[in-house]
Amino acid sequence: QVQLQESGGGSVQAGGSLRLSCAAAAYARSWGYMGWFRQAPGKEREGVAAIRAGGDSTAYADSVKGLFTISQDNAKTTLYLQMNSLKPEDTAMYYCAAAPLASASLWGVLKSRGYNSWGQGTQVTVSS
Repeated sequence: QVQLQESGGGSVQAGGSLRLSCAAAAYARSWGYMGWFRQAPGKEREGVAAIRAGGDSTAYADSVKGLFTISQDNAKTTLYLQMNSLKPEDTAMYYCAAAPLASASLWGVLKSRGYNSWGQGTQVTVSS
């Protein structure tokens, strides 16, 4: 497993932007996909964005396409999520996660089932 730590959450008004970061500890090179997930109170956890190791493939939930951008640093030790034009419905706890290539490909790169390493989460609150 990969130890993960999110940061960058906070409170912002609708239309604003935030950039989330996720620092991966040792063994970061072992992951095949990393992703961002979110969970709002009373709702199921949903996949927001995912990126394949090397950055040659990304995936986004329909609700954030064109608004959020997932990226990684060259060393694959930090994952980012740039969130623009935020809406109140984006309010949630955001988690980063890492998955072996095989399981992410099997279950779907935006499905939490394929991910076996999770951070503690960072809260994003968007006010209208």
